[in-house]
Amino acid sequence: MAQKIVIKVQMAGDKCRSKAMALVAATCGVVSVQLAGDDKSQVVVVGDVDSIKLTNALRRKVGPAQLVEVGDAKKEEEKKTKDEKKDEPVPIYYPGYYYGYPNLHHHTGYYGCPCGCNPRPDSICTIM
Repeated sequence: MAQKIVIKVQMAGDKCRSKAMALVAATCGVVSVQLAGDDKSQVVVVGDVDSIKLTNALRRKVGPAQLVEVGDAKKEEEKKTKDEKKDEPVPIYYPGYYYGYPNLHHHTGYYGCPCGCNPRPDSICTIM
């Protein structure tokens, strides 16, 4: 079952952020990784991962880390999909009308098609 884990990590710069992202992404069972927060100090992990082991690994490799939130990832996705469905406009379908005549262009009458795709049939007259 996929979990949503939020871990706050003290990261000094971009090098620490990329190191934390690489460490979390390399962990087995991770589906997605994002940076969140105003100063991009929170790592949001979605997947089937042990949150305590992941937090301890970030403490060892990156710096001080604190486990903020552990929750179910599906609840967040369901809420988002319900909200998105409400925002979509509902299409209005009007009954259609057929304004053309089928196959008028490619007719095979005595004179043939005007575009030349079906030439005029050969004349019955044997003199010409």
